[in-house]
Amino acid sequence: MVLFPFRDYFWFYAGFILFVFAVLAVDLGLFHRKAHVIKMREAVGLSVFWITLALLFNFGFYLYCKHEFSQNPQLMALSGFDPDQQARYSALEFLTGFIVEKSLAVDNLFIFVVLFRFFGIPAQSQHKILFWGILGAVFFRIIFIALGAVLLQIHWINLLLGGFLVLTGLKIFFSPDHAINPETNPFLRFLQRVLPVTHKTDEGKFFLKVGSAWKVTPLMICLIFIEFCDIVFAIDSVPAIFAITKEPLIVLTSNVFAILGLRALYFLLAGVVDKFHFLKFGLGLVLMFVGLKMAWLNDLFGGKFPIAWSLVIITGLVGGSIALSLMLPQKKSTN
Repeated sequence: MVLFPFRDYFWFYAGFILFVFAVLAVDLGLFHRKAHVIKMREAVGLSVFWITLALLFNFGFYLYCKHEFSQNPQLMALSGFDPDQQARYSALEFLTGFIVEKSLAVDNLFIFVVLFRFFGIPAQSQHKILFWGILGAVFFRIIFIALGAVLLQIHWINLLLGGFLVLTGLKIFFSPDHAINPETNPFLRFLQRVLPVTHKTDEGKFFLKVGSAWKVTPLMICLIFIEFCDIVFAIDSVPAIFAITKEPLIVLTSNVFAILGLRALYFLLAGVVDKFHFLKFGLGLVLMFVGLKMAWLNDLFGGKFPIAWSLVIITGLVGGSIALSLMLPQKKSTN
């Protein structure tokens, strides 16, 4: 049973996507029209803004669900909840999905830090790259979520993806830490081989005219590589949220809201993200949990593992790994 089928709520999907692009247009065109270094105070303000916007949306979504469900007693009879209970459940699913995506996104910040250092991207140009990277990420997430909504109607695919998430979580949990070296990546070597590249980054542009020829700057190569990394990242994160809820509308909105705040999160945590050395264990356990939820626990609990339990478990794993990192700081190598 899907509470928000696309054929009946296509206007909601379309309206939400238009809202997202409108917010991004205001962000770039009004607040970040000029390239500048994002300092801590601005990063904190942006993070608070995006998180508050997501929570306000969730509250509005709860009120909308409560009104919508009260108009459909037959649907409530099938769900076994009254309108308020079902609205609260849907709002909790959004919140849990948002926290899962936000937590997994922290791991992505390590990649951003390495890439910006590797390509020598000036601090004032990093926001521009992340803006267009997030715009592309929203586009690709819409495609992944649409495919997931169709494919996950097949039960054995739930089992397959659940098993994949468990194995990915185990790999993250037990794999040793390795320094990320973009220079050895075959995709990057391919880009540098087929595209005319200039090493100039001082003008903050994606393309520059050098002599009579147009060339690609390191900013553009970095952007393409970030989009490639996000597609790989989405292979884990989208199934993880589908393990929380089978509602494509909730998957889309929670996923996109988490992505929208990723730039602010980067500038907030870029300098300290390496201190969260236990975070990978928390994220590994989160992926193992949501994989088990998708492949086994949902069926064990009559189709839906309690969403409140999921929220507590996921928040506890992520929060606990961050707290442990701060309480037990990593010893610096003396070599």
